[in-house]
Amino acid sequence: MIALTCGLMSAACAEPVGATSVDLNQHGFLPKAPKGATVITDATAPLVWQVVDASGEVLAEGESEVFGDDAASGQHVHRIDFSSLKMAGEGYVLQAGGETSVPFDIGTDVYDNLKYDALAFFYHQRASTPIEAEYVGEVWARPTAHDPDEATCYGPEDVRGNDWGGCPYTLDVSRGWYDAGDQGKYVVNGGISVWTLLNYYEWAKGAPAFMDGDVRIPEAGNGVSDLLDEARWEMEFMLAMQVPEGTTLRLPRGNQYRNLEALVFNEVDASGMAHHKMADEYWTALPTPPHEDPATRYLHYPSTAASLNLAATAAQCARIWQGLDGAFAARCLDAAERAYAAAKRLPDIFPITVTDGGSGGYGDGQLEDEFYWAATELYLATGKPSYEEDMRGSKYFLSMPGVANGRDISWGSVDVLGTLSLLVADSDLSAEEIELVQSRLFETADRFAAEAEAEGYGVPFSRSYNWGSNGDMSNRGIILAYAYNLTGKDEYFKALTGVLDYLLGRNPLKQSYVAGYGENPMKAPHHRFWLRVLDEDLPPPPPGALAGGPNGTNAPDEVIQELKEQGCVMQTCYADDYRAYSLNEVAINWNAPFFWVAAAYDRLTSED
Repeated sequence: MIALTCGLMSAACAEPVGATSVDLNQHGFLPKAPKGATVITDATAPLVWQVVDASGEVLAEGESEVFGDDAASGQHVHRIDFSSLKMAGEGYVLQAGGETSVPFDIGTDVYDNLKYDALAFFYHQRASTPIEAEYVGEVWARPTAHDPDEATCYGPEDVRGNDWGGCPYTLDVSRGWYDAGDQGKYVVNGGISVWTLLNYYEWAKGAPAFMDGDVRIPEAGNGVSDLLDEARWEMEFMLAMQVPEGTTLRLPRGNQYRNLEALVFNEVDASGMAHHKMADEYWTALPTPPHEDPATRYLHYPSTAASLNLAATAAQCARIWQGLDGAFAARCLDAAERAYAAAKRLPDIFPITVTDGGSGGYGDGQLEDEFYWAATELYLATGKPSYEEDMRGSKYFLSMPGVANGRDISWGSVDVLGTLSLLVADSDLSAEEIELVQSRLFETADRFAAEAEAEGYGVPFSRSYNWGSNGDMSNRGIILAYAYNLTGKDEYFKALTGVLDYLLGRNPLKQSYVAGYGENPMKAPHHRFWLRVLDEDLPPPPPGALAGGPNGTNAPDEVIQELKEQGCVMQTCYADDYRAYSLNEVAINWNAPFFWVAAAYDRLTSED
């Protein structure tokens, strides 16, 4: 610990005050950006703070703000604002109450690499191709796995004895990204993830930081944005998950989640629907690298939710690739229209897992938001009156989180995705409608910014910390970036900064939830290949991988059960433990918004 250097406030320095921790972004700060820290302390009077360089010179000093009891962490805290310090340098520390922060840097290049590492997560997660050392380094290279990735439906009976009848075909659903720490591939989670990457491309007007050759992937040099190349790898898988034309299947209609042991089936024309997921028959052991996966893989039966995810993202694909690859754009649009027609014909085929483990459920019993999202994307791709009518007729039309029925963005809450697409794509919205949706955006951003001011750790998040809270928080960052880009309001940018600060170490656990970043990065994810903590021959998580984060609402695994028994509080309900799949797994739908926010933050501050 570095002793506090008393300067202008030496009298206050001498007072017997104490702190137990000084928490801040462990990676660093941009010179002109907001800079904040949180001090855990019982002190009821302000504490003197100083920023000191490696030689011990005091660069900035002041007094902390007494925040008081912080509900999300269960602690009594002070906040420190040292935004006035703009001098670039390395190895700075912040001292307060006899405690010292971890070292951090200030510089214009601090965030140069984070966006690329966050995007590289998806190349690491690719199926049906070798992950090559020339792109990721020898440590993370692995052989091809699941190539080809062919399967038919599980059955005919599911694990409960229900007779689904099986599928009269086998599909080659190669490519795509492994969803999380397992080798399952899901259309629903793939949908929001690929949309997020493509939305960043549209929001950033072609994403100049990801032009052809900027990203270390095999497709670099093909004349197409590397960001689009990565998204296409998943889109190819999703297109392959579509049910062939002329197919009749035996499927349960209506919400039968309370009747899983005795499902009621109907013979239906399933043409154009999308299979919900492709996954192993059972959970494989930890570790099990993809290329050593011994399990038989199966398609799970089609669902309306998956069909609408395919319709939405394939329509988005058609809009973006038109002019880049006309044939691919046409293929995407055909798939989107067929999937939407199938969903309209069969609006009540809810996803039901048919195996005994091996994949996440991704069940969803409310699909109005998916219908709005898909109709909006198809309207933007085609301009057809039927899609516009469905879009405008939805209760979610122009929704934003907390406004007009809108909810926080997640794989099961996708209405806002349609509204955000309306903000970045050419549409026939009237001037009044554009003004309305922007006002709703600003209303949401105002609320998020106010929450950041009312939280001890400066994060725009006063709701419960659920499974995947870091992904939820990153999705809030997208809203704030949209709002800041349109207004330039400092409060939006400060709240956006709060998201990255929290993920990179400004939290009560002093935990950087991002592998490879900060003094205390995530090291032991729930993953079947990135498990050096179990096997020294396997790699650690690659830089840029984001942990799911604190989960204060449910306790499915042994680690969170133990933490809850010990009395963890929201932000402290986390452990960097490979067993903790509800806390420390990685997933494409969490890394996608994290990538979006990291890339946007770098873009919005490119002049710093």
